[in-house]
Amino acid sequence: MAGERETADTAGTAGTAGTVEATDIVLGKQDLREVTAFAAACAQEVLALVEADRPDDARPREAIDAAREFAGGGERGKRLRDTAWAALKAAKEADTAPAQEAARAAMAAAGAAYLHPLAKATQVKHILGAAAHAARAAELAAGDDRDVGAECVERAARRATRAVVDVLDRYPAAPAGGGRVGELIRELDARLRP
Repeated sequence: MAGERETADTAGTAGTAGTVEATDIVLGKQDLREVTAFAAACAQEVLALVEADRPDDARPREAIDAAREFAGGGERGKRLRDTAWAALKAAKEADTAPAQEAARAAMAAAGAAYLHPLAKATQVKHILGAAAHAARAAELAAGDDRDVGAECVERAARRATRAVVDVLDRYPAAPAGGGRVGELIRELDARLRP
């Protein structure tokens, strides 16, 4: 019943003493691993854009590697957080808009492991943010060609496993706002939901 507390596996991030509110999402560590693997694969697609811009900057690659490590059974901890923040700094230091978005995709890949079990539309960004930033990076690299972004969204939709879609379906639809990246998140969100 609404308002009652239930025991659930929430990867230790919601409620107190292993409980969640009925409005919270049941989210296990394997769910987080599936979402993070998807996000890392999406970010990998545009990693070359940031590496071409800043060949000596390993921070975006390290964020994707940390995401893959977690997705493959590693711990969700300091390495993920540190590499996500470092990739965000790399985005701010990149010289071109495509490289900035590619580094943000890497940051979002590491950050995907921190999807919260809260029934809030903003959490969809943790699931689809890496794919959206990657699509934006690709379209900017192609002269702001939105057809390229649409192709990236379609590839991400095909890449999403049933497990990723199942996690997405537990959350409300993606929120409004967020500029072009927000539009891409909503496009992918609509494409993945039945």
